[in-house]
Amino acid sequence: MQQRPADPGGHRWLALGEEALPADERWLAPAEAATLAGLRYTKRRTEFLLRRLVTKRAVASATGRSTDPATLAGIEVRNAPSGAPYLCVDGVPTELGVSISDRAGWAVCMMSPMGPLAVGCDLELVEPRSRGFVRDFLTTAEQRLVGSCTAGDERDAVANLIWSAKESALKVLGTGLRRDTRTLEVTPDAPRDDGWGALTVRAVEGTVFPGWWRREGQFLLTVVTRVAATAPVALQPGRLALAAPRHSWLDRPLYP
Repeated sequence: MQQRPADPGGHRWLALGEEALPADERWLAPAEAATLAGLRYTKRRTEFLLRRLVTKRAVASATGRSTDPATLAGIEVRNAPSGAPYLCVDGVPTELGVSISDRAGWAVCMMSPMGPLAVGCDLELVEPRSRGFVRDFLTTAEQRLVGSCTAGDERDAVANLIWSAKESALKVLGTGLRRDTRTLEVTPDAPRDDGWGALTVRAVEGTVFPGWWRREGQFLLTVVTRVAATAPVALQPGRLALAAPRHSWLDRPLYP
């Protein structure tokens, strides 16, 4: 098991589902509301709202701010030209790093005291991945690891864990899926008693990123950081472990 140095500041994370979305949009910053107005597909609107809500709520919780609409509207999620999110509070950029991911009606925000682009997180469902997917997106060593697993849930969990860790690392690198995922190799450790397992992601150029992963019910969560850190702390433990995946947008693909 990898050793992690003490990290007093630590990383904090929060998960929220679609049912947490407010009935109105007063909690959005003006620029966020303008972006939302241009989104016509329900899936994109829901993901946009959920990603912002979980980030604002996480920041408010971690900094002792109120969660009333006016205060949340002052916490704005903006995107750099690369697409990476960054925070502004009352119009001023902050040094708090954030990474956001959503999947099947749920979203996670991971906060880092180490600044922007210091952390990447990804949320995935434990679901089947085809042999073609494993062959096309995983390295030879990763394919062997998946192949060594018992078919079914174990294989699905490992395949999605590897994929999720790659996605997290690509966020730290600032490239997203523009980079070949086979240029990164994931090595996961077994989970500890607290549910977190250590992992490393090694890039072909030699850079090694440390990280963590955990199984939360039907979901998998990974986090990758630029420098080693202790396992993240949940602001509201247990919520994601009981979560049911949702695809509510299928009932009404177009808005309104």
